[in-house]
Formats: sequence, structure tokens, C-alpha cells
Amino acid sequence: MEGVKHIVAVASGKGGVGKSTVTANLALAMAAEGYRVGLLDADIYGPSQAQMLGIGEGVRPKMAGENRFNPLPAYGIQAMSMAFMVDINEPMVWRGPMVSGAFQQLLNQTVWDDVDYLFIDMPPGTGDIQLTLAQKVPVSGAVIVTTPQDIALLDARKGIEMFRKVNVPVLGVVENMSLHICSNCGHSEPIFGEGGGERIAEQYGTQLLGQLPLQLSIREQADGGKPTVVAEPDGGITETFRSIARAVAEGVEGQSNESPSISFSD
Repeated sequence: MEGVKHIVAVASGKGGVGKSTVTANLALAMAAEGYRVGLLDADIYGPSQAQMLGIGEGVRPKMAGENRFNPLPAYGIQAMSMAFMVDINEPMVWRGPMVSGAFQQLLNQTVWDDVDYLFIDMPPGTGDIQLTLAQKVPVSGAVIVTTPQDIALLDARKGIEMFRKVNVPVLGVVENMSLHICSNCGHSEPIFGEGGGERIAEQYGTQLLGQLPLQLSIREQADGGKPTVVAEPDGGITETFRSIARAVAEGVEGQSNESPSISFSD
């Protein structure tokens, strides 16, 4: 893609595991590490990045020539979402081909400005959007978001298998909601189980990129349009996101630097 060096898909296979919150904070953490970053909200039916990034309702991207538009700025990153194109309360009652067409327009008609990493917030599942992405653009790698819960791990496995089928490297697993931290007393408890992210990473020969708590402030900050990495730049959770960002960058650069293996036979 013009103006983009690396594309990283953030997927879950299942809704409700906090993938969009993780994507927003991961993109902002990568920017805090000094990279130029873009974020594409690929959830056509339920785009949420506009609210998470504090981009007000009714804000529209500026045109950049015929059928081309510039992404919107947010906390130092570039963002594009279906939410910028339609009324926030308008449902996308579209069949699969229309959704794929809208996604391709967002991919191909956004003018990214020299982005090192473009994070794509994928919708749940393993359907049209995922296949369109794999077929239309060179994806450098995928990050899988899950909770430790066995039900979430079932769908996370499907997500990993899907990316492998289309030859997209899985960079690692982020275990979200690892521990619930009480906002009153600070007591922590693994209400969704323990060790799920580590087990699935080991099973598929990838790495556990990081573990994030189920904490009230993370939800409040995302809903309020100021994600944790921006709201608490020196906090422990932000450091976890920055550590994940560094691991993603190392994984992508490792993929880029791999040389082809050439063998000679008599």
C-alpha cells in the first residue's frame, strides 16, 4: 500500500475480548516508541475507534483528489474508520459483498502519510473482511487478542489457523483481562481463568506478547476518548503496551529481514 511500510492485523476471532481497546492503545504505544503510525478500523458494522480516539461525531476526512481522502489525526497517529463516513446511529445493513467493497475503499482510497506501521482493527470472526485483507494487501503479521477463558481460546485458535491458511505470520498473543483488579481495595483475581494466553501461544509456536488486567480505568479512558497510553503515559499499563509494541516491531522486522534459503544440488 502506498505510504505504508508494514501492515499489522489485530484480530480475536471472537467479540467482547477488548480487541479494539487493545488496538487503539497498541497503536498509540507504537507511536510513543517513535514510529509513524496509522490505525484503520475495519469493523464496518460496529466501528468504535472514532470514540476511543476522541474524534467527535460528524467530523469528516478531507478529500485528497478524486475519490481519495486523508486520514484524521488523533494523538499523533493517523486514523480512518467507517464511522467518519456515516452518521453514528446509522446501522450498516449490508450483505457480505457490500461490506468487502466498503473495506476495500477504506484500504485503497485513504492517503496515508509515510506510515511505518498501519494497525488494522479487525472485526470478529474469520469471514469476508479477513479474506479480503489477506488477498488485497501484503500483511506483515497478525496479533491475536484473547482472554484466558476457554471459550475465548476456542475462537482465538480459529483466528490463528485462519492467518496461517493465508500465509500471514502470527506475531504473538495478547492476553487481555488476565486479572480483575478491584478499584476500591486493589485485590486481584483471575475471574476468567489463568494461563490461557500462554497455553495457546505455546501450542502454536508463537509468543505471549503481554498480559493486561481487567481494570475499570482502561474501560473509562477508552469510552472517554483518551486511551490509557495517552491518559497515563507513565503508568504500568502503558509500559505493558509499549513492551508489546516493541515485541511487535521486533517480530515484523524479523520477518522483513529473513533472507530466502537457496540450496544447490549436484
